[in-house]
Amino acid sequence: MAKPIVLIAEELSPATVEALGPDFDIRMVDGTDRPALLDALADAEAILIRSATHLDAEAIGVAKSLRVIARAGVGLDNVDIKSATTAGVMVVNAPTSNIISAAELTVGHILSLARHIPPAHAALAQGQWKRSKYTGVELYEKTIGIIGLGRIGALITARMQAFGTNVVAYDPYVTAQRAQQLGVTLLSFDEVLAQSDFITIHMPKTPETTGMISDAQLALMKPTAFIVNVARGGLIDEDALHRALTSGTIAGAGLDVFVQEPPTGSPLLDLPNVIVTPHLGASTDEAQEKAGVSVAKSVRLALSGELVPDAVNVAGGVIHTTVRPGIQLMEKLGQVFSGLAESPLTSVDVEVRGEIVEFDVSVLKLAALKGIFTNVVAETVSYVNAPLLAEQRGIDVRLITDSVSDEYRNLLTIRGTLSNGAQISVSGTLTGTKQIEKIVEVNGYDVEVPIAEHLVVMIYTDRPGIVAIYGREFGDAGINIAGLQISRREAGGQALSVLTVDSPVPEDLLAKVREAIDAQILHEIDITA
Repeated sequence: MAKPIVLIAEELSPATVEALGPDFDIRMVDGTDRPALLDALADAEAILIRSATHLDAEAIGVAKSLRVIARAGVGLDNVDIKSATTAGVMVVNAPTSNIISAAELTVGHILSLARHIPPAHAALAQGQWKRSKYTGVELYEKTIGIIGLGRIGALITARMQAFGTNVVAYDPYVTAQRAQQLGVTLLSFDEVLAQSDFITIHMPKTPETTGMISDAQLALMKPTAFIVNVARGGLIDEDALHRALTSGTIAGAGLDVFVQEPPTGSPLLDLPNVIVTPHLGASTDEAQEKAGVSVAKSVRLALSGELVPDAVNVAGGVIHTTVRPGIQLMEKLGQVFSGLAESPLTSVDVEVRGEIVEFDVSVLKLAALKGIFTNVVAETVSYVNAPLLAEQRGIDVRLITDSVSDEYRNLLTIRGTLSNGAQISVSGTLTGTKQIEKIVEVNGYDVEVPIAEHLVVMIYTDRPGIVAIYGREFGDAGINIAGLQISRREAGGQALSVLTVDSPVPEDLLAKVREAIDAQILHEIDITA
């Protein structure tokens, strides 16, 4: 039999080819040569890429035999994941390959800012001896603020503590117990900004986090403070940062990522108190080799039909066809669940009920955790690191199965306890011949709402006129309500409304609606496909 064809579209380490082994017909193609790429994809079953090769809907469409796209790195901006999923093509990456490199680059930026290393080098290279101009500060006994205490944040914590610093952090999904284990003091977002001498951001880029550091947040910082971003471009409002740096609101910034890359023409590049690098977070020999070897192993697993832990869109592997449709539903329920959480999680129960439990449903626990963490951590979340993310945060996780499901053929539920003692839950099912994904329960309230890209969940005291109030507010703001269901336990008691809307809801509108109806809970939840 002919060997499966595996394309390598960019330069990868020899260890990557070695990890693939002799079982494949390995072919090389220049991924930036579009005609050559499309031609080579025609009979390929797998392709390994880095950041330069763009696999969009057109490329995936011509690859009729393609089974797996492997990105030797973390970011997936150059892969159309939705088109790949629709075509049944697995997408894998190397989510942990660069965490040490990214953490070390962050420390490098902090040291460079503290001691003016790049400008001092540039001056001396030009024959200028300016010792007094480049007087810096010690890190010893300074306060390091980390926004996003995930795996990279934890690595930075350990390294900065070696300098004798005090580390504080903001992360609403980290428990006090986990922070204590790391030797970190958890503070509010504003407190971290106000108290820190150096701030480093390690958050995912979502609609909620884009521009999370803007004029108001920079104004809270000390005028002697520095800010570093090696995570995602756009987390810091670049115009606001320029204003803060030129006005003396803060002392300086270290940037490895930008809204537009390369940042041609950015006024930030001209400032003397800014240190920039060209997106080098994963640019080490070690990280590149780890990434290549990791995805090569994933390709081997995928093409042999085994479970692929680092798949970002489908679980892959030997999973029964009855279970497989529940994977995507469970991931989405996880995103809804995390959107409902108002304080850190301490425990999560993943409950699977109905005839589906006749088969191995352990992948559904992984899918639930993947969904829970997808929009709350900086790392790319996969089936292999999701349980580790829960463990790092001190979250107890159980899988509960029961063959009895009273109302639905199969029922998937995520139930959890928060650090403040509150309990939250969300349940879903697949209905009809088209297997429509529906939410059927939220925090004990019975509903039946198709899962949509944008959801708004409200809990308020039931009384006449409430629907008219928030309906008018959304309408006046141009937000179209596509669907609505209200659930209550008794007249005049608490009621829960779940709305599906056609576009994201601005935070100021949510605040206005919250006040107008005196909502006890009001969340917008954006579902990532």
